[in-house]
Amino acid sequence: MSTTDTSVETPPPPPADGAPSRGWRPGSVEVLAAVLVLVVLFQVPISRAMSAPALQTWMTVFIAVVTQAMPFLVFGVVLSAVIAVFVPPSFFAKVLPSKPVLAVPVASAGGVVLPGCECASVPVAGALIRRGVTPAAALAFLLAAPALNPIVLTATAVAFPNNPEMVVARFLASLVVATVMGWLWLRLGRTDWMRPPARPSFEGEGRAAAFWGSVRHDTIHAGGYLVIGAMAAATLKAVVPAGWLQAVADNPVLSVIGLALLAVLLSICSEADAFVAASLSQFSLTSRLVFLVVGPMVDLKLFAMQAGTFGRSFAVRFAPATFGVAILVSVVVGVILF
Repeated sequence: MSTTDTSVETPPPPPADGAPSRGWRPGSVEVLAAVLVLVVLFQVPISRAMSAPALQTWMTVFIAVVTQAMPFLVFGVVLSAVIAVFVPPSFFAKVLPSKPVLAVPVASAGGVVLPGCECASVPVAGALIRRGVTPAAALAFLLAAPALNPIVLTATAVAFPNNPEMVVARFLASLVVATVMGWLWLRLGRTDWMRPPARPSFEGEGRAAAFWGSVRHDTIHAGGYLVIGAMAAATLKAVVPAGWLQAVADNPVLSVIGLALLAVLLSICSEADAFVAASLSQFSLTSRLVFLVVGPMVDLKLFAMQAGTFGRSFAVRFAPATFGVAILVSVVVGVILF
């Protein structure tokens, strides 16, 4: 006697009361399709808006800044990851003098060996302190590395082809600021103001994973800030009335303070900030030098990274002091060289 299988597939039970039901969610393809449909439907007003002189100026400045800066940013990020991952932090401790007073200027000059954005200098400075380097020297290195490395100086030379003295001015001003801040921390800093860094970046991972993790992190962060900076520079050129900018630019005090605050707010990667500064051609070379010196040392993302690595008590003291010293030194160097 044969038995016939009369079982049927049981439908899934309905969701319990209060449980969220899985509804349809648009994916990237659907979103792209919707955007394309909207572009087709509104192509006339879009094309009319795109032909406006202000928008054309905005697009020209934005594309020019991003196109010029991107090769330096990518090369700097990759080279920074190579050095940060494959050069042991103990190497820096071995090459520094044992006396802290001498270690500070040597560490500042050592910033030349770390091409890359300022995002990489904070974890490296933390690693130096964990390896026994005096905090004053590690902080000097943290400030100097994003501004003194060859990638940034080369980008500055490309951005200011008619003003080669800007490269020398940026190098000297950044070196002096980093050294002065290291000595100030050595003289006035207190151990209870700084929280020791907890652990190194990418601890426990292989070198390849650490390398690509560093590249991804710096590319996303630096690239995002580059786009924001380019958009801000383009907006200043296209939207803000030229008379307003010229009024600020014509006032030596306002131009310096304005570009210093702009550098803090924009938080542009050091490989790209020279191209943004070059686009602000109505401002003096001295005020743009302030922009280039302040940006890699004091900005919003750096403040957050320093607070997360060394503690908020450290960041609220170190960042404002660096801001003031950077403005003062940049103005003095600008007056001398320009």
